[in-house]
Amino acid sequence: MSEKRFSIKPWEELTIADDYMFKLVMHHPNICKRLIEKILNIKIKHIDYLDDEKSLKFRYAGKGIRLDVYVEGDNTIYDIEMQVRDYGDKELAYRTRYYQSMIDVEALAAGTDYKELKKSYIIFLCPFELFDGLRHMYTFRNICLEDRSMELNDGTTKLFLCSEGKLDDVSADIKAFLDYIKGFPTADEFVTEIDSFIKEIKIKEEERVSYMTYAMKIQEAHDDGRAEGRAEGRAEGRVEGRAEGRDSERIRTAMDMLRDHKPMEEIIKYSHLTEAQIQELAKEL
Repeated sequence: MSEKRFSIKPWEELTIADDYMFKLVMHHPNICKRLIEKILNIKIKHIDYLDDEKSLKFRYAGKGIRLDVYVEGDNTIYDIEMQVRDYGDKELAYRTRYYQSMIDVEALAAGTDYKELKKSYIIFLCPFELFDGLRHMYTFRNICLEDRSMELNDGTTKLFLCSEGKLDDVSADIKAFLDYIKGFPTADEFVTEIDSFIKEIKIKEEERVSYMTYAMKIQEAHDDGRAEGRAEGRAEGRVEGRAEGRDSERIRTAMDMLRDHKPMEEIIKYSHLTEAQIQELAKEL
């Protein structure tokens, strides 16, 4: 029985629901700005990118995360993340908590007084069902349990946009955008602009080459990870070269997270590989 070969999605087949393409699209300032405005029903004068794929690190530990879209507009921080994998409600909730802590720590480490921390929105775009499966949008802020009309006003908001909602609870623009994430055609003007931009990107040779280089590195790391003895003697439960199915998925998860500079503890948690195995895979990046 021949081994099933790992493959990454071809450049021509990428959609906005793919993390790689999402980051390219959100690099267009007008599209990024308009998406934030439509989601939050606000107007923003302008946005500034706080470094592409901003890497935030605890300075005392050297561990960090990489954010998909990290921008500032009108003295407010916006972090927009395309969640390509359904980790479950609880883990996604804890992810927002972790991202919030890293954003705050980065600001404080730069010398900001905690009383001067900017308002922040962490927005997760989820092409799958979340929570009770009813809504397209779930917005969370800290409130008083004894008086739910009273907010803590700590300046933080976590928002989940889900493509699989059932209620008529979002604007026509956002519903069209969520349908587009799912791959459904739509005549919405904003979605048409995004789709046209993606088509323009796909015919640019330099963008295609960049993606192919990325795909090649992932493929090489995956193939090497399947070879026997990758983790050597001190790596318990080494990454087996002949492993299929679950083991292949673990390797792929670890490689994706390594490329995104996720902290070791998080990679271990989601890939279920040992630290030694992950370190061996990291040598190939």
